[in-house]
Amino acid sequence: MSLRCTVSGSVRRVGDVNLVGQGFPGVKLWDGLMERGDMSLKKQIGIVFVMLLALAAGGYWLFATIGSDHADAATTQERRPVRVETIDVEQSMLARKVEAVGTTRARQSIDVRAAASGRVVDIAFVPGALVEEGEVLARLDKAAEEADVAEARAERRQALLALERARTLAERNTIAKATVDELEAAYEAADARLQRAETSLADREVKAPFAGKIGLKQVDVGGRVDDETVIATLDDLAEIEIDFRAPEIHFGAVRPGQDIIATSAAFDARSFKGEITAIDSRIDPVSRAFRLRARVPNPDLALPAGMFMLVELTLAQRDVLTVPEEAVMISDQIASVFIIADGKAERRTIELGQREVGRVEVVTGLVEGEQVAVTGLQRLRPGAAVIIAEPASS
Repeated sequence: MSLRCTVSGSVRRVGDVNLVGQGFPGVKLWDGLMERGDMSLKKQIGIVFVMLLALAAGGYWLFATIGSDHADAATTQERRPVRVETIDVEQSMLARKVEAVGTTRARQSIDVRAAASGRVVDIAFVPGALVEEGEVLARLDKAAEEADVAEARAERRQALLALERARTLAERNTIAKATVDELEAAYEAADARLQRAETSLADREVKAPFAGKIGLKQVDVGGRVDDETVIATLDDLAEIEIDFRAPEIHFGAVRPGQDIIATSAAFDARSFKGEITAIDSRIDPVSRAFRLRARVPNPDLALPAGMFMLVELTLAQRDVLTVPEEAVMISDQIASVFIIADGKAERRTIELGQREVGRVEVVTGLVEGEQVAVTGLQRLRPGAAVIIAEPASS
């Protein structure tokens, strides 16, 4: 092994070691030794090793001191009480619900058509208005029918007069009983013809068969219609029916009379309450779902027929222990919460059950009345001191 020593400015190189700075003590010592010129190779190597060791020890002491200061600061920080908000574990009513989509339909709904053919002479309704049962919606030309009624009425009167004369003569035994019977039959036939003519005349007016809301008109005055022509639509919207489907696994839990809540994007802040009125007797083999029908009161006629609705069906309700969702921590599929007792935090493993918006059921691990932390969870550690802030709202 060879040892080289060169001096250039303020840098000294010994082997592969750089000693920088003329004020460095090791460099001055090395200069003194080299000037003496009586140092052996082993002594030179030992001195270099001692200087390197001194440098390493100084660096270790420096970093250890800094790290200890940081550790002490962190320990002091951890010992500070953590400010948290808490809430009591409480009993709450938790509902088992099913969500589905459905479509509204009117309790009664028809396409208004005329019972006869003819030309429209009057449209008697205002589109979108409420109409009463029996109210005239449209009229057709009726001149021919009125003439038929007049003719039939005259024929019946003639038949009636003939019958009355025959009965008078029969009382005097001047006419056969068979003649009276024939005149009675003729009168009945004339009366039937009059009724038929009056019915035809009545059919020239299109009337509402039930009270409801009339839709847009689909014919105009002067147009010809028949019994296939739709004049308008009529819906009874005092109550709305909603048809929807539910998975077959809930078939045994659904009963008529169970409550539902229906909402629609058209009504942001409004919900409609109703109840199940009918359950289909079959399950669709493809979708594995069955149909249900619910009835919803609609006194202000806000809901139309054919609207898309989100239906929430309550199957059952249970009284269970619940905590806010934000109080629960999940790690490796294990749920836990921080219990606050005697000013200290304790981590408790729990088993979760059913969830609903904002709350979750606790099956095991907690008892009613215990306090759980809902804020400051990231700073909490088991055994940490806590300061309880104002209680969080339920």
